[in-house]
Amino acid sequence: MKGKYLYGLLPLLGIVFCLWYIFTATCDGIYSDYIRLVNSYLPDVWNPTKFFVPDILTRIPVNYLGRILNITFFGFNIMFDRVLGVLALGLSGLALGCYCLRRRVSLVWFGILTAVLFSLNKWEMLTNGSGWAHFLSFACFYYHYEVMDRVWSGQEKRHDKAKLILLPFFTTLLVAGPYCAIYSVTLLFACGLMFLLKKDASGRQWAGYGLCTLTSLLLYLWSNSYGVEDHAAPATVPLLVQLRDTPGFFVRFFIKSFSSMVIGGEQAEKIFRTNVPYMVLGFLVILLYLLALWINLRYRLYEKTVLPVILIVSGGLNHVLILLSRWIFLQENYGLSSRYALQFQSGILGILLTFALISKQKERKRNAFLPVAACMACVLFLAGNGYTTYTEIKKAPNRRDSFERMADLALSFETATDDELRAGFEYRPSRPDSGEKVRSALTILKENGYSVFRNDFKQED
Repeated sequence: MKGKYLYGLLPLLGIVFCLWYIFTATCDGIYSDYIRLVNSYLPDVWNPTKFFVPDILTRIPVNYLGRILNITFFGFNIMFDRVLGVLALGLSGLALGCYCLRRRVSLVWFGILTAVLFSLNKWEMLTNGSGWAHFLSFACFYYHYEVMDRVWSGQEKRHDKAKLILLPFFTTLLVAGPYCAIYSVTLLFACGLMFLLKKDASGRQWAGYGLCTLTSLLLYLWSNSYGVEDHAAPATVPLLVQLRDTPGFFVRFFIKSFSSMVIGGEQAEKIFRTNVPYMVLGFLVILLYLLALWINLRYRLYEKTVLPVILIVSGGLNHVLILLSRWIFLQENYGLSSRYALQFQSGILGILLTFALISKQKERKRNAFLPVAACMACVLFLAGNGYTTYTEIKKAPNRRDSFERMADLALSFETATDDELRAGFEYRPSRPDSGEKVRSALTILKENGYSVFRNDFKQED
């Protein structure tokens, strides 16, 4: 295929863009979740007693390797983690590029997918380096889906079937952490569908792949049972009671979360004065979900390729998961947060891939509505994500100023009060021991010459 190298070049350009963004919008220095991580694991990152704990899988084992490398070679530089996150996002783009090249999806459609994938709607995850493993987990998800699609469509490569046995264990137990829930459920759904569709012996093969997924999920849940939840949520009643008392809250939360895939929550809250725009955009996205599912069923796309419908199911289930797990904060805009864009965008990628594939089929020419719907989806997602990215680029210097203020406060933490540390580092400000925890973490960093206390920090700055 002419221009096949562009399927690798576009993700590379996305990586360069996101690297530019994080170096423009951030600097070294701990804050938020890093306070807890430093207090829990530093400086003795080689200590096996901190690794071999009952809830180790909940803590995402690959993070231990990341911390060891960061301490050993970079003196615990937070930029190292952010770069890892961007590189992992690039791996997601590469997995999608391999799929599009194999399925002969045009470069125009792949360009649209790339624009959505590398949109700055996920700025919060990009700037918070502690979430780099989550980017890696989605790269593993997309790669697994691509391998599954190859085997299903009869285009398998050497060792693909072995990968389908091993990938659930590797991804679930070492990389994904809590993100494994929807990944596992989606895989079980896909394997169950393939088992039902295959009438020959290969159906049992898909049942076996599903068993591997279920086994790895049960191992994770066993480890997770030893973990301790630590939420400072205002909800004081069970889900069903809250649902009975405020059903409208749940409806608005759910629908508005879909709108965040068109325009970032932070941008939307500044320009939308009522709930109407949120609800309209949310309904439009939900309709596109339903239309994409109908296309996969009506034109039997799943018989040739299952990756689009897998992505659509994954994205939709993530909206359900966020509703069920985050309603406790009693904020209907909570689902608009940038931190969930990584989970929600799977569905958008599946929708766009569905339109890309159906645009090549002769049958769709009998339905004049499909090209219109495809154009509408492209305009909707590109315009919204483009606006979000544009505003984030403009905000980048201000975000960097905020990080630099935290770095300066860290350097003078010994003369700062606990209240100043609580307010300055965004670490559980409602907790009375917030400032004490920040001081403890900064003391560890200073005693070991890590992060902003490295000798070369000022030269880098």
